[in-house]
Amino acid sequence: MLQRRFHALAGADSPVPVQAALALYDELPAVDLDEMVGDWEGRCIRTGHPDEAHLEQLEWAGKRVRGRDDVDPLICRDDAGRRVASAFVGSAALRRVEYREVLTATIVYDARPSLEHFRRVTADVLVGAAERKGERRPLLFCLRRLPSG
Repeated sequence: MLQRRFHALAGADSPVPVQAALALYDELPAVDLDEMVGDWEGRCIRTGHPDEAHLEQLEWAGKRVRGRDDVDPLICRDDAGRRVASAFVGSAALRRVEYREVLTATIVYDARPSLEHFRRVTADVLVGAAERKGERRPLLFCLRRLPSG
C-alpha cells in the first residue's frame, strides 16, 4: 500500500501538495547509515519547490555514497551523458540526525547549511527531504539504487 502511494506521488505529472508528500514520508521507516552506500539515481518529487528547476538545469542525476565521510551529494550528467560528481555544492558526510521526530541517515553538506534526511520505501528506493536553514519547506526527492558494477 505504501509503495503504491509512493509511486503515485513520485510519478505525478503535476505538482503534489508538500503536506501530502510529507505525510507519506512520515509513514516510512528510518534508514541505517550502511544502507546508503552505493550509487543512486535521483529524481525530484514535484511539489513546486524552487530548487526543482535549479536541479533540472544542473542535470542532476543522483548521489554517490562511498562511506560515512565520503559522499558526493550532487551527481550530474555531463555533456556526454556520463554521471559525474559536481563541485557546485562540494562534498558531504553521512550521519544519523533526528528529523520529523525520527533518527535517520542524513547527508550533511560540508560547506553549506543543508541536510538531506532519508526514509526507506524499499531496500533500493529511498525518499529524501532536503532542508536548508531559513527555508520553510523541504525539497522532496527519491533515490533508486543503481546496480553495482
